[in-house]
Amino acid sequence: MTNNVKEIFAGGAPPAPAALAAKVRTLAPSMTRSMQRVAEAVAGDPAGTAALTVTGLAELTGTSEATVVRTARLLGYPGYRDLRLALAGLAAQQQSGRAPAVTADIAVDDPLADVVAKLAYDEQQTLADTAAGLDTVQLGAAVAALAAARRVEVYGVAASGLVAQDLAQKLLRIGQIAHAHSDPHLAVTNAVTLRAKDVAIAITHSGSTGDVIEPLRVAFEHGATTVAITGRPDGLVSQYADHILTTSTARESELRPAAMSSRTSQLLVVDCLFVGVAQRTYETAAPALAASYEALAHRHNPRGGAGSR
Repeated sequence: MTNNVKEIFAGGAPPAPAALAAKVRTLAPSMTRSMQRVAEAVAGDPAGTAALTVTGLAELTGTSEATVVRTARLLGYPGYRDLRLALAGLAAQQQSGRAPAVTADIAVDDPLADVVAKLAYDEQQTLADTAAGLDTVQLGAAVAALAAARRVEVYGVAASGLVAQDLAQKLLRIGQIAHAHSDPHLAVTNAVTLRAKDVAIAITHSGSTGDVIEPLRVAFEHGATTVAITGRPDGLVSQYADHILTTSTARESELRPAAMSSRTSQLLVVDCLFVGVAQRTYETAAPALAASYEALAHRHNPRGGAGSR
């Protein structure tokens, strides 16, 4: 585990109850199987596990007391006692009259109305989990670097490549020099030219996509400020990231792969970066944004512009 990841898990106050649920869902896939059993028990029955001692939870999950304590610390708590307090708070929230969660996976024969309801719930949960788990200190540092950057290069492939394009286009509209790269060879060639005043951003849900990690590594070694947007803050990508922005993901299923669920949380982080940069550079960003709207206005209203000729 890198120093950056250690700081994410150990720094600051323990997560609030809502953030606890988000962290369990985000980190469980990268845990050991025994730690996963503890995390699944915690997420599945907050009230029940809050009533258990560390020995009781270890017996319930077929693990050891040490595993329970390690899981609590990985989730951001100094010890098991602090985790129990958060579980009690989470249980109280869940019993306060909130509508029951839609938890069933999408089936092949589901009516479209059910598909809409299930997807909407999963999207909302993914956004809430990402917002709850996003480190605003890391986000602020990334925004500051972007606002002062000479140029910004964003790396992503497949679904993450679409998110990379979205960020680059947003930054271009407020006057930033930004480009998105999905070709791995061109990405590395580009990264070689980066220097200390540049920013490189890698978007990879798994944290282990080689075609994205390689250009980020090259950018890092050439002195650029590097940012990783990832669902796995303990993944290889974090070794070359000055700032790590963690995303959440909804439950995967046959009809809802990781590429779909990760995209939602990645777009939220991208929007947060964009708005943060626009705030810091408002005097130049606002005129640039207005100019881009004006330049494209006739395309949205052909009757009043050159497009009607």
